[in-house]
This record gives sequence, structure tokens and C-alpha cells, in this order.
Amino acid sequence: MEPRTIRTPSPGTPPAVPGTPAPGTPTPPATPRTPTLADIPAATDVRRTGPGITGTAASGASVLARAAELVRGPLNEILPTLSAALAPLAAHTVAVELSGQCAHSPFKVHTAHGDTATAPRITVADLQTLGPHVTPGHPWQGTAVFGGEERAVLALASEAAPMAGQPPLLVLVRKSPGGLVTDADAALAQQLWDLATGHRARLTSEAVPGALVQSRSTAAERARVIAELGEAHETALTSLLGVLRSRSLDDREARARAVDLAVSALVAVRAEADRNQELTEEPAAEAFAQLADSLKPLLRHSEVGLEFTPPEAETAETSLAADVAHLARAAVRAVVLAMAGQDGVRRIHVRWRLADCQLTASVRDDGPGELPRAALETHRVAQRLGALGGTLAVDALPGWGTTVTATLPLGTAPGPRLDPLSELHPREAEVLGHLAQGHRNRTIAQELHISESTVKFHVANILAKLGVSSRGEAAAMLHAVA
Repeated sequence: MEPRTIRTPSPGTPPAVPGTPAPGTPTPPATPRTPTLADIPAATDVRRTGPGITGTAASGASVLARAAELVRGPLNEILPTLSAALAPLAAHTVAVELSGQCAHSPFKVHTAHGDTATAPRITVADLQTLGPHVTPGHPWQGTAVFGGEERAVLALASEAAPMAGQPPLLVLVRKSPGGLVTDADAALAQQLWDLATGHRARLTSEAVPGALVQSRSTAAERARVIAELGEAHETALTSLLGVLRSRSLDDREARARAVDLAVSALVAVRAEADRNQELTEEPAAEAFAQLADSLKPLLRHSEVGLEFTPPEAETAETSLAADVAHLARAAVRAVVLAMAGQDGVRRIHVRWRLADCQLTASVRDDGPGELPRAALETHRVAQRLGALGGTLAVDALPGWGTTVTATLPLGTAPGPRLDPLSELHPREAEVLGHLAQGHRNRTIAQELHISESTVKFHVANILAKLGVSSRGEAAAMLHAVA
């Protein structure tokens, strides 16, 4: 069922209940105008009137307090804080968001006051159906079907995250289906959502290394779990199909219906995996196109021209993890800004290339060739690339321009290497110490008061845990560590 739009009434007009004709002679609807914070007195509450409308619009001071709370709080508390801030403006039971800015958790649901009993079951597919009906910057009010029930919703899409694949979407499932949120309150809700998405976008593009590593590792673990669940479901359903298609079954009608059900379940599992990939990964060509679109406005009124070379055709559909794409765009953006600030630069060329399991982003200018590496430290480009195992190279040739090359591995960033000797048990460590001294099994057995067969058992375990093939290699590894 397609979402049904309910027009927001003009200021000063009592909101109409869906299905009830407006009083008086009908007139053509005026073009709606989205209010801004300037329409609301800074220190005066605006009382809402009309059927089905309750509560009080927040004052300017209250909005600023909520905004400060959003900025100060941790990322995982943005949705609960936003839900609490929007409750006086639009009473709701559930707040749900769909945002590609967060690679490891793009779909989030928050139940207001923990009221899970009456909360509808909302899926990613539901929001993907609703999303095209919501214009960024313009609050949308209407009804949508969640969990098989038609619910009144307030939906907000934001354009404050220019590097996101799709405008981040926030949906509030309203408590009261009869009344509408006023223009002023809807505008405040839109402003808070823009603030939240803009804040998150900045943290995504300028994240400190620790946050990037955490995001990357969480995304990798999430992808692993989803892949395992999908494989398990697919295996089970495929086995079910094999049994039901067996000729030993007589009830053809029952078998046919069961086969149809299993096939539908398989399709649903694969579709869910495709949706997850759409949210957590971006095709290389689309990621580069977003970069080009975000760079053009920066130099629109500048004499510096931009040239772009997208990924080659054979790698255009290669999937990039969302955090890799975000970081690559942020790094290129910082480099372009640094280059454009030089005297004598007239042209900047940006190129992405995917090869050898890594993304190489190169930016070249035709300037004096004197761009120092320190010019990029303001944006911590090298530090942020290093957090995901990437590198930054600056090649400046006086009179010929500067080329800055950033590389990012397409696989998961490797974790710190553990000391291989830490895997050994205390007795195995003792045996290894004797091996390092050149002792034979009999001598080791006598020294440790154990049998020779036990010594052989410990030696085999030591070789396996250290990943070596001889006693000499094990002894050499101990000497190297010591």
C-alpha cells in the first residue's frame, strides 16, 4: 500500500481530519511554505489549537538546549535524544531512522518510553517504500502501513549530509492519527533532524582514528553475522525444497504449496541481503559521482577548474564499504581545498582507481609545486587514512605542480599482531626454553620429570601454535622475541 499524503494546513487554519470535508466553499490550496526558526519567537511558547492537537511548541531556548544535548552526546544516543526532543512537537510511539552515514547500523528504531507492546513492527523495506515520497527539507505528513496496520506518520528527510548515498530519513509514528503537526512545529522538527544529520556527517568525514577503526571492525562483524545467517537460512530452505520435491511424496498439491512458500522465503532472504548491501556498501562509480557533485559547489565561483577521471569501467560496479567511501571522499575534499588555496593553480584533476584490492585516489594540480605536507595536517588526512590501514603520499615538483595520492585497502583493516608465544601454556613454554638450549627429548623429560611421549606431545603443540615446521625454527622464534 502506497503512503497517503495529508497536506499540512496553512498557518491560522484549523487542521482537517482526514476524510472530513473542509467547512465553507472549497478554494484552491495555496502553495505550502516551510516555516523556519525565524517564524517562532525566541522566548515565547506558541500554543497549538484545533481538533486533535495537544501539547506546547518548544521555545527557542528549549530547542537550543536540545540541540546542545544532541551535539554533546555520544553517537548511539542521537536517536533517543532526538525522540525526546520531538515528543512535545509531535507525540509519537516509535522513532525510526534509515541513514547510510552509519556503516554498521544504518537502520535504527527507538521506542518512546519503552512502550514495545503497542509499537508496530517496522522494516527497512517499509522505509524504502516511504522514502521517495519525502522531499529533503520539507516535512511530510500522511499515513503508511507498518506491520500490516495503517499509521499516521511525520517523515523528515535531510540534505545536511551531502556525501550520503540517500537523504537520511527520520519517521515518527504518531500517537494521535486525527490531528496534524503545525507548520511551526514541523519546521522545528526538520531543523533538529538537519542538525543531527549534519553533526553525524561531520563526525563521519572527520572521525578520529579510533572511531574509524571501531566503525570498520563493527561493520565487518555485522557483515559476517548477516552472511552466516543468510547462508544458514538458505541452506535450510534449499534442503527443504529438496525434500518437498522428492517423488516419494504423494500429495502434489501440498508439495506445490510448500515449494512456493519455501521459494518465497528464499527470495526474501536474498532480498534482505541485497538491502543490507545497498545500505553498507556503495558501487565505486556512484561513490565517485557523489564526490564530484560535492566538489563542484566548492569551486563554483573560483577560477580553478575541476577535472574528473572516474574508476575504469571494469571496476565501476565494485562495492566499497561505506566507511571507505566516506573517508576517501573526505580525504579528496581536504586535498582539493588545500590545493585551491595556492597562488597560480588553474586546474585540479581528481582520479579514482581500483586495483590490487585497494582504492587509489589521486589529486593533481598545475600550481607552483610547493604544497607542503603540513598543509594537509589541518584536516588530519594522513592520520585518518592510517586508521583504516591507508597511506598518503605528497609529490611536489617545483614548477610542475603537486600530486597527492591516498590509498585505502578494500579489505578489513588488520588488527594488532599478537605475540605468538602468548598462545603457549606454561608447560609448553618450559619445553620451548629447553628446545632453545638444544636439549633432546630425553633430557627435557628428565629435567621436567615427565615422560618422553609427553615431551613429544608438547613439542607438536608448540610447532603448531607457532606456525613453524622444526624445532630449530621454534628456538629461533624464541630467541628473536627475547
